[in-house]
Amino acid sequence: MTTRISPLAGTLAPADQKLDVAKLIDAYYALSPDPMQPAQRVAFGTSGHRGAAFDTTFNENHVLAISQAICEHRSAQGIDGPLFLGIDTHALSAPAFESALSVLAANGVQLMISQAGEYTPTPAVSHAILVYNRGRTTGLADGIVVTPSHNPPTDGGFKYNPPNGGPADTRITGWIEARANLLLEDALRTVKRMPVAKARAAATTHEHDYLGAYVADLGNVIDFDVIRSSGIRMGVDPLGGAGVHYWARIAEHYRIALDVISEQIDPTFGFMTRDWDGRIRMDPSSRYAMQRLIACKDRYDIAFACDTDHDRHGIVAPSVGLLPANHFLAVAVDYLFRERPLWTKTAAVGKSAVSSAMIDRVAARLGRTLVEVPVGFKWFAEGLFDGSLGFGGEESAGASFVRRDGTVWTTDKDGLAPALLSAEITARLGKDPGVVYRELAAALGEPVADRVEAAATPAQKRKLSKLSPKQVQISELAGERVLHVLDRAPGNDAALGGVKVVTENAWFAARPSGTEDIYKIYAESFRGPEHLRRVLEQAQTLVDATLAAPDI
Repeated sequence: MTTRISPLAGTLAPADQKLDVAKLIDAYYALSPDPMQPAQRVAFGTSGHRGAAFDTTFNENHVLAISQAICEHRSAQGIDGPLFLGIDTHALSAPAFESALSVLAANGVQLMISQAGEYTPTPAVSHAILVYNRGRTTGLADGIVVTPSHNPPTDGGFKYNPPNGGPADTRITGWIEARANLLLEDALRTVKRMPVAKARAAATTHEHDYLGAYVADLGNVIDFDVIRSSGIRMGVDPLGGAGVHYWARIAEHYRIALDVISEQIDPTFGFMTRDWDGRIRMDPSSRYAMQRLIACKDRYDIAFACDTDHDRHGIVAPSVGLLPANHFLAVAVDYLFRERPLWTKTAAVGKSAVSSAMIDRVAARLGRTLVEVPVGFKWFAEGLFDGSLGFGGEESAGASFVRRDGTVWTTDKDGLAPALLSAEITARLGKDPGVVYRELAAALGEPVADRVEAAATPAQKRKLSKLSPKQVQISELAGERVLHVLDRAPGNDAALGGVKVVTENAWFAARPSGTEDIYKIYAESFRGPEHLRRVLEQAQTLVDATLAAPDI
C-alpha cells in the first residue's frame, strides 16, 4: 500500500540524463496543441495551467491563448490598473514570459516587469499587487506568475492573480480556461500580438523593483531584531529558484547571520537530488530532494529552503533534520497566535482539509476558530486579505500569514516568510521548531500520517470527485466510530472534490489527482503506526469498492 520509492531517490542524476534545454525550448515553439485532444487543452488546476512542452501540454499557443483570455477578462471586469508579471527559473519560463509580453503589450496593458530581468518569487508578485491596490477602489492591479512551482525541469506553468493578490478562484479560472480554449479552437485568429522587442520598448511596459520592495517591507512581517540580537546562525538553499538573489539582500538589509548555500541557477536543476520517484523536483518538503541542505543541518541553528517560485518552504532543524511540513505548520500557528499581540482576537486559523489534525488541536488550545477549506491556496486569499484569517497553511508546505500589525501581507503562498519565521521562533524561544513540535505532541498527542496513491481512470476520478456522504457506507473506521463523512469543507462549505472520513483520533481523505490518472488517500492517526495502517487499508478498500460500483 505504501508509495513505491525509486532506488534513484536522493541521488544526483548523471550528466547524460540531464534535460536538453535547447530541445525543450524548440518544442515549446514548434509543437502546437490539438484543442480537440482533452489532454492538450488549457486546464487550470489548483494553481494555474501546467504542462510540458514535449507532451504538447505547455506550448506557445497555450500561453498566447491564456494571455489573450486574461486581457479580455480584465476588460470585462473593469480591471485597468497595471499587471505585475513575474517569472521563475524553469527553462520554459523565459520563453513563456516573452510570449505573454507580446500579447499583453499588444492589448495595451500597463505591464510591470522585473527590474534588470531579475527572477520574481510568487509572493513578491502578490505583495506588489496588494501594495499598489492599498486604498484604491478603481484602477486596480492584478498579476501573472510564469511558474510550474516545484514541478520537474521539463514543465512550464502560468497562473493569474486577481486584484486580491491571491490565486484566482474557480469562477475566474473557469472563464479564462474556457475562453482560451475557444481561442485555440479558432487557431488564435483574434489573439493580438506584437514583436517582443517592440513589446519591451512599449510605453506601457515598465520596470518594477520587486526585490527591493519585498525585502524592505519584510520587517513588518518578521521580527528581525530578535533574530539579530540572538546571534543564531542560519543557512538557506534557494534550490536555484526565483528568490536566489533575495536572500543575500535580506541578510544585508537586516544584518543577520544568514549563509546562502548556493546561488547557482541551472535550468536542468542538475544539482538537485532526485525525488521519491526518481524525477527531479524542487520540493523543499521532500527529504529526497533536500539532501544537500539536510547534510548541513549541524552547521546551523536553523536552515531552510524554498521551491522554484519560492511559494513553499522547507525547514531543517538540528534536532530532527527536515521537519515534516505539517509539523512546522502546527508550530507556526502555535507561535504566531501567541507572539503577535496586535493581531485581532477574532483572527482565525486556516488549514486545508488534508492538513494535520494537530493544527485543529493547537487552534482549540489557543481558543481560535479553525477554518478548514478544500485543497488550493485560493481558498485562503479573501480571509488573509480582510484579516479574518491570521494564517493559512497547506500540507504541501505552502503558507502565508498577516503582518505583525494584523494587516494583509500576501494572499498567495509565501515561502520566504515562513522560512524566516522558523529563525524567529528559534531565536525567541531558544530551541528549534523540531523541539517545539515535540513539546506540542507531548501535550496534545502525537499523530502519524501517510499518503498513498492508486491508479484510477478518468471516469473513476470523476466519480470520486463527486462522491456524497450518502454513497460512502461507513460507520466505523479502524475500531473507532465515524463522526463525520464530509464532501464539503467545514470552513466554507466548498466542495472537497472527494470525501473525508473523521473519527475522534483519526481521519482519511480521498481525492483524485488533478494532473495524473491516480487518486490519493491522505490519512492520519493519533493512535500510532499500526492504527494508521488499518485506517489506510480500510480507506483504500472502501474507495476501490465505491469506484467499482455501478451508477455512482
